[in-house]
Amino acid sequence: MKLIDSAFGIHERALTLRSQRMEILSRNIANADTPNFKAQDVDFKSSLEGVQSGRTLKATHSGHVQSLNNSGGGTLIYTVPINSSADGNTVELSVEQAKYGKAAAQYQATLRFLEGDISAIRKVLRGD
Repeated sequence: MKLIDSAFGIHERALTLRSQRMEILSRNIANADTPNFKAQDVDFKSSLEGVQSGRTLKATHSGHVQSLNNSGGGTLIYTVPINSSADGNTVELSVEQAKYGKAAAQYQATLRFLEGDISAIRKVLRGD
C-alpha cells in the first residue's frame, strides 16, 4: 500500500508537527504565571526537513532518548523573551497568543490540503 502511504505527501507529517506545536504553545499560555517557567516552541522548518530526509536520533538503549523526535515530532527550542520578567518566567502572553492563533490557522490550512487529497482519492475510487 505504498501508494496510499504516500498519497498524502508531506501534509500528514506537517499536521503532526503543527498539532505538536499547538500543544506546546498552549502549555506556554497555561504556565504564563508560573515562576521560572521557560517558554518553548517547535522549530517547524528544521523538524519538517528532518522528517523528510529520514534523519532520526540513534540511541544505544531505547530508554536513553525520551524525545519527541522518535515519534516524528519536532525539535523543541526555548523562546527568547522580548521583555524579561522578575520571576524568571519567559512566557509573554500576548506573543504566545498571537503564535497560537497563527498556528491554528496553519493547522486548518493543512487540514484543508488533506481534505482535498482525500476528496481526490474518493473521486478516483468512484471513477468520477
